[in-house]
Amino acid sequence: MNDTTLSAPQLSRRSLLKVGLLGSALLGTAGLTATLSGCSASTPASGYLILRSSDLPFLRALIPVMLDGAVSAERMPQAIEGTLKSLDNGLAHLSPQMLKLTVQLFDVLALPLTRGPLTGVWGSWDSASADDVRNFLSRWQNSSLSLLRMGHASLLQLVMMAWYSRQEAWAHCGYPGPPTV
Repeated sequence: MNDTTLSAPQLSRRSLLKVGLLGSALLGTAGLTATLSGCSASTPASGYLILRSSDLPFLRALIPVMLDGAVSAERMPQAIEGTLKSLDNGLAHLSPQMLKLTVQLFDVLALPLTRGPLTGVWGSWDSASADDVRNFLSRWQNSSLSLLRMGHASLLQLVMMAWYSRQEAWAHCGYPGPPTV
């Protein structure tokens, strides 16, 4: 009789401790690097209330991919800047705890040490193609890790709420605007 059972890899207590220590060291190093490099500095970029200079390259790569089909190519630069302003205004009205979580998400996406492994974008966001950003979004949307799926949902909601709060977006979705009083 043939044995057809598959043997699962065994995770010993020692291996589990090694993985835990390695993970803790990686996260501690990433946090320390972010703090020392100024990545997590809370100083807003010029002209913004909340958004920092380290957040802008990522958002400028993300927004055109999310607005693809809703905005013509010639109007995209104005749509990106307008969406950034609306997003910044929305972030300024978040609760302190929600703002802290959003800033942490932006830090993870800006720091090269965490950006590459988590997003698949190994270079800077400035040099990322639209396909790179789409692949990142798909990767997070379909991830087996609920934390990444929640990050995807958060990014999607933040950008879409910022875009559709703008008057220029209303015609695309058939909204005539608020009634005049």
